[in-house]
Amino acid sequence: MDLTVVAYVIYLLISVALTIWVARTLSRNGRVFLADVLHGNEKLADAVNHLLVVGFYLVNLGFVTLYLKNSDTVADARGLFDALSVKVGVVLLVLGVMHLGNVYVLNRIRRRGLMDREQTPPVPPQGWTAPGTGPWTAPTAKA
Repeated sequence: MDLTVVAYVIYLLISVALTIWVARTLSRNGRVFLADVLHGNEKLADAVNHLLVVGFYLVNLGFVTLYLKNSDTVADARGLFDALSVKVGVVLLVLGVMHLGNVYVLNRIRRRGLMDREQTPPVPPQGWTAPGTGPWTAPTAKA
């Protein structure tokens, strides 16, 4: 068997396994974060989490597939490791950038939600008092 084909198979196995592992880890650990971002709405957090995982798979597996082709033929074991190290390294960098992008966007959404919560008073106003009628007003001088 040609070593280039062996490099392709090993690259696909490693890249797909890494993508699945990262997606599952992000899904499992990101659920709590999403629930906080979405103000405790568990059903919405699960739905958004699932959509993020599907998008993560599509983008990363699409990239892995597009990046599969190797311009050079692999002649020996050293060439096999050289090709694999570059390809798997790039896939890891793309996975990391995707993860940081997701965390950045979700953190921005979370911050906006926290700012909205801080601007809303904990108790709605109870009424309106006209100026000068409260117990804190100074008594007026009698002539």
